[in-house]
Amino acid sequence: MDKCDEEFSAGRRHFLSSGALVVGFSLLPGSQLPAQQVIAGEGAVVHIGKDTQNLAGSLKTNPLLDAWIKITPTNQITVFTGKVELGTGVRTALLQIAAEELRTAPSLVTFLTADTLLSPDEGLTAGSHTIADSGTALLNAAAQVRGLLEGAAAKRLNVDVSQLVVRDARITASDGRSMTFGDTLQYVDLHRNASQTSPLSDPKTFRLIGTPMQRVDIPGKVTGGSNYVQDLKMQDMVHARVVLPPVYGAPLVQTNDHAALSLPGVLAVFRDGNVLAAIAQDEWQAIVAQRALSAVTKWGIGRTLPAPESVHDQLKSIATERIEIANQNAPSAPAAHTLSARYIKRYLMHGSIGPSCSIGLLKDGTLTVWTHSQGVYPLRDALAEMLDMPKNRVRCIHVEGSGCYGHNGADDVAAHAALFARAMPGRPVRVVWMRDQEHTWEPYTPAMVTEVSASLNTSGRIVDWQYALWSCSHNERIVNAGRLMPATQLERPFVSAPSVPMVQPEGGGDRNAIPLYAVPNIRVENNFSPTMPLRTSALRGLGAHMNVFSIESFMDELAMAAHVDPVQFRLTHLDDQRAIDVIKLAAKEFGWPRAPRHPRAGVGFAFAKYKNLMAYVAIAVEISVEPETGTVHLEEAVAAVDTGQIVNPDGVKNQIAGGILQSTSWTLYEELRFDTQRIRSFDWSTYPIMRFSQVPQTVAVHLIDRPGTPFLGAAEAAMGPTAGALANALFNATGKRQRALPIAGDRLRAQFNL
Repeated sequence: MDKCDEEFSAGRRHFLSSGALVVGFSLLPGSQLPAQQVIAGEGAVVHIGKDTQNLAGSLKTNPLLDAWIKITPTNQITVFTGKVELGTGVRTALLQIAAEELRTAPSLVTFLTADTLLSPDEGLTAGSHTIADSGTALLNAAAQVRGLLEGAAAKRLNVDVSQLVVRDARITASDGRSMTFGDTLQYVDLHRNASQTSPLSDPKTFRLIGTPMQRVDIPGKVTGGSNYVQDLKMQDMVHARVVLPPVYGAPLVQTNDHAALSLPGVLAVFRDGNVLAAIAQDEWQAIVAQRALSAVTKWGIGRTLPAPESVHDQLKSIATERIEIANQNAPSAPAAHTLSARYIKRYLMHGSIGPSCSIGLLKDGTLTVWTHSQGVYPLRDALAEMLDMPKNRVRCIHVEGSGCYGHNGADDVAAHAALFARAMPGRPVRVVWMRDQEHTWEPYTPAMVTEVSASLNTSGRIVDWQYALWSCSHNERIVNAGRLMPATQLERPFVSAPSVPMVQPEGGGDRNAIPLYAVPNIRVENNFSPTMPLRTSALRGLGAHMNVFSIESFMDELAMAAHVDPVQFRLTHLDDQRAIDVIKLAAKEFGWPRAPRHPRAGVGFAFAKYKNLMAYVAIAVEISVEPETGTVHLEEAVAAVDTGQIVNPDGVKNQIAGGILQSTSWTLYEELRFDTQRIRSFDWSTYPIMRFSQVPQTVAVHLIDRPGTPFLGAAEAAMGPTAGALANALFNATGKRQRALPIAGDRLRAQFNL
């Protein structure tokens, strides 16, 4: 074991001693788990077919029980997930789920996250699927493993299974005889496909699921531990900084390697086509070299960008495919009043607090990349394609990124690290983008246009709903090397896979475009464009933020036309009892209907079921307005949530509260600035986000727990309802309906002619 291996093995021991967790970057190539812990990976025979499609959650695609849970003869338990921690607390919740069904204290479980050498392939960690997919798989896998171990112990102890008690990896009979989990391994084979039925525990007996548990990732974060990929240090590590083109499509015309190579500590200048970087002994030397290299580099003319004011009109002209996603016709009363509206959303960026970072190491013919990518397996496949390496010689290990969510620059910087590591074999190469690079080269969330028209009958009921949206794919995730930005800039560039729409019911730009409300006649269409003038991909919630903003704004407009309270108007149009329950709870806790409690203020309400598949969220807000500046303050937010069986109540509350704040920032303030020449939002002054001083005093989240029901993803569920509630509160405060995001700032101020 070399020094680098020793450092990371020591890191692994540190996390083991902390109680429950081993993070994904614990092992380097060449280091191994004990032989009994080697899971089925490359080359394993896994039978996936019709029989697996009825399995629970991600067991459908990863049916082997020991792909999820490994037990050694010495009674060590390791639990694996293919999902990653993004600051949402899912690492803790998944640990709770597995430990609950294993009936074992979480401190006795080693928990490993996404690693292409060790973990099951669960694709992306996205779309609020982690608890629904991985959690459901772990719940059932753990129950089945426990059941098999119980059965083996019952035969060995010659007692009925009903006489056994499982506690902390030990199975005990009523007469006191016992066996550890490890003792039973010689009598049972866990290398088998999961069954369609599981001996799940009665939710009434849960001791971990449904109760708060301290997040396992928090102690290190608040004590300055090495928690993020940006924090990683390795023996003999070198640092690379890239020089990126000033605008899309600009070719590298001229550079001078000597400008960087003559500087202290500089080891190499990397160039392949338009990929250019300086590699140095330490980080500051790499930054100085990058600046020197940038100063002597000339770029050709790149692609012209559209004028910002023309983007939304162009969306209609570049759409090439009309996709009807809902068309229902039923007898109804005649229309008495029809309303129409148009809403627009501008480009937004992720604005990750920590610029994207990755470390690559080529050693003994194997490339290892430490990355905050949300999909280590897709990334591994794309890196192997880019480098023309066998997949089993590329390993991607997830390490949490600072402020990472959605498809930001994580995969691109990992591609940079892979390229530079190949050029510097035997030495870990750390790559971090600069702030302006992160802002100007990350994939943004697409601009959108939505148009809605609806009719009311004489009783104030909606009898007809027509909705159309224009946008592109909101998910340009890594499906081939051509989706990696550096791969498109090589001397022999890769071409991106074609852009295709995501299908319903998940949807992409049309996510949540179909309202949950009961309407007899409804037609919804997605006008899809395979191209966009700016680089775009997934941002938290995809199209749900804009679609729910549009739908919920329009529901208030319809309620006003019907002369009905907006909460009551929504209830009248719902036949889903769980939706009714969250709306009533949010209204009750907020005290709806009520007058604003602040001067120049307004109140608003909104609701949605995320993707019409996952968590229900209703929210009431109060805002105050400063017409002189166009400033809008969120004063209070009260939400009610139904996420099915709750795993960690604190985790759900944190995710909903965090979603409310992030959506408030998007809805009120955020807008990408650009002109026909280049992106102009290159720092925090040119792309302002919500500051701590703007966080409201009250963000209350009330939960409806439904033990025994399926887990419903909640991480992205608050984004749309928050936007709708804010828009409705702003109308209540000002009497002016804002239909273009962001709804505060200079455009709002201009409406008051100040």
